[in-house]
Amino acid sequence: MALRDDYTGPFDPGLTLEGFSRQALADLGREFLLAGHLQDRVGLPLVMGRFGDEAMTEVSIEEWMAASPIYSERIQKAMGFVGDTVETVFKNIQLDIGAPHQFMDFAYRLDRPDYGEFWLAYCGALMDVEPFGEERVFSMCHTVEDPTFDATAAAANPRMRIRPIHRPPRVPAHRMPHCRWKVFIDEEAAPFEQHEILAVNRGSEAARVTIERPSNDAEPGGWTDYSGDFDPHCQLEDFSHSMLVVALEEVALQSHLLARALSLSVTRRWTEKDARAIALGQWIGIAALTAERLRDALGIGDDLESIAKVFQIHPCFRPRAYVDLRVELASPERLRVSIGDCPALAESDHHSWFSSLGEEPHPALSAISGAIHPYARCRSVPAHEGARYAWEITIDANGPAWKPPPEVALAKITKGATWHFERRRLPRGDAGARS
Repeated sequence: MALRDDYTGPFDPGLTLEGFSRQALADLGREFLLAGHLQDRVGLPLVMGRFGDEAMTEVSIEEWMAASPIYSERIQKAMGFVGDTVETVFKNIQLDIGAPHQFMDFAYRLDRPDYGEFWLAYCGALMDVEPFGEERVFSMCHTVEDPTFDATAAAANPRMRIRPIHRPPRVPAHRMPHCRWKVFIDEEAAPFEQHEILAVNRGSEAARVTIERPSNDAEPGGWTDYSGDFDPHCQLEDFSHSMLVVALEEVALQSHLLARALSLSVTRRWTEKDARAIALGQWIGIAALTAERLRDALGIGDDLESIAKVFQIHPCFRPRAYVDLRVELASPERLRVSIGDCPALAESDHHSWFSSLGEEPHPALSAISGAIHPYARCRSVPAHEGARYAWEITIDANGPAWKPPPEVALAKITKGATWHFERRRLPRGDAGARS
């Protein structure tokens, strides 16, 4: 079977990530990383709108501390680089939604196992925040970064520390690189104490889900893991086909863990009702924005088949081991989307995006279909064949056009909404593990 470099052909109900070429998977991987990063551009402003600037900062700290250690440990195991040195932290950053490639343009220098430095030649997050003034920059680059950087580093070594060499607010103005940090092991330091809600998130179905690696590589070439030496110039194109499939599913799971952590933090400080409202708004905004970006990245059109393709690939419904999404064209005029019993629906609390699903049409699903075709209509239908929830999507050219809700406009304020990725390297031809 020929692997797809895009999704310009007919809709294939049996298509999985394994059906894409290594280059297409690398392109998708960058989109998945960016989507996970930008979901905060919706969720945190919703927190600020209800509770103010200080609350937004506090929630930002707690959500990253309650998610990044979990998914850092997962990606280490999945890609074969479990360790306790600075090298492990650097590899983590290269596969973290907190550092989407190019939009957060990291560079690295590894001096010793216990010391290295990284810097950002370009920081999309800073570019988003600088127009709002130094106070907002200080909040992000000082108040939030200090505890969350250490929480992530502690996933490799509880005595690992990340400290600034320089960071914004930029003095002089327009200073380059935007920031520079040192990463080191401080053997004299007390072990880092993780946030208390991390343990709650660790108990989730999302944290425990198992992602199986494909048994064979559908395309030759690339590293079969990241067990060898750290490569400061590592790109997704460097990995093998099966390793990319696993990496993309793990990156998608990072988004779910971060969304859960946001909900945990809001509930802890205020109420479950507040958390549900903010989580719903976050999902609506990032779901629509990501749908538009996937459409453009893969050459997808704007008809009913195109909506089916976007649902099929969308990271909000991945990994498949967590979300049992089914997409089928019931007829040329009717698209059926359903979700079967799965870990995402088995979460024992309300902190998953999927806890808001019910018998009524869901605004996040309507946002995805509306972002692709303004006259798409999504309605709930009876579930069948093992599905828990089902929806039917049709095109009604005689009805009113879809009107994007405020959360979609909020998602598009960031420069990341229109970010254009570059292909900086062709997929590697050499296969095998790193040495």
